Amino acid sequence: MNIFLYIIIFIIGSLFGSFFTLAVYRIPKKQDIVHTHSYCPNCNHKLGLLDLFPIISYIALRGKCRYCKEKIRPRYFILEILSGTLFIIFAFLIGIRFETLTLYKIIDFSFIALYLTFIILLAGIDKENRKVEKSVSIYGIVISIMYMIYLCIVEPTNIYRYAIYLVLYIIILILDTITLKRFAKNSYVIGILLMLITMVIFTNELIVATSIILTLLAIAIYTLISKLKEVNKRQRKSDKAITKDISIAFYLGTSNIIVFILTLLMNNYL
Repeated sequence: MNIFLYIIIFIIGSLFGSFFTLAVYRIPKKQDIVHTHSYCPNCNHKLGLLDLFPIISYIALRGKCRYCKEKIRPRYFILEILSGTLFIIFAFLIGIRFETLTLYKIIDFSFIALYLTFIILLAGIDKENRKVEKSVSIYGIVISIMYMIYLCIVEPTNIYRYAIYLVLYIIILILDTITLKRFAKNSYVIGILLMLITMVIFTNELIVATSIILTLLAIAIYTLISKLKEVNKRQRKSDKAITKDISIAFYLGTSNIIVFILTLLMNNYL
């Protein structure tokens, strides 16, 4: 019976993955992600029902648009598979089984799904546009508050810890408002700070600290590779120019998911 449960979870995850690809493309363009019908970004033709099945449609259409025959970027297919796989991994690690399924586990898994949506959207948009999208940050704050309320009901002893994070949210949002009024643009640093607080609430301080270390290591490797490429091409860029192009939210989000999975795996093993 569990295998059927995990198949359903994989399908749900792949549907989320399909939504992620749509949202990562549309949110930076300020396009509607709920009511506007899906369309081909090349020919703008509205997609039919048969074009919208995650994974299956991509394979059936051989990676091409049904209408203009333009190639569909493989990232859509990859992200749908990856999203479905992540949902199965987290479901397994938190103990989602038919025989042990409880309301609390369903709620925990639902919050993980909401958190993954936050992380993947923020990381995906940053990877494509080098930008921490404010609307996604606000979504992260909303689900964080919902999660803290839930945890206060389940574990009322931690109420002071969550109150501290709420205060931090308020302080950073005030700073963001001041920055926006003064410079008329969103601050990348403030977006990263909001991301870090959300990550701490949903995972914990140790996981986030480890994620930061892994992110710094990834950035150091990226910088080194960039320097080596410049030497081969006989071009020179300053360290500031190189680091300016680094999508910190992408590396931070990816690191956090990896560390989160490894931590759950270790806890299950121990």
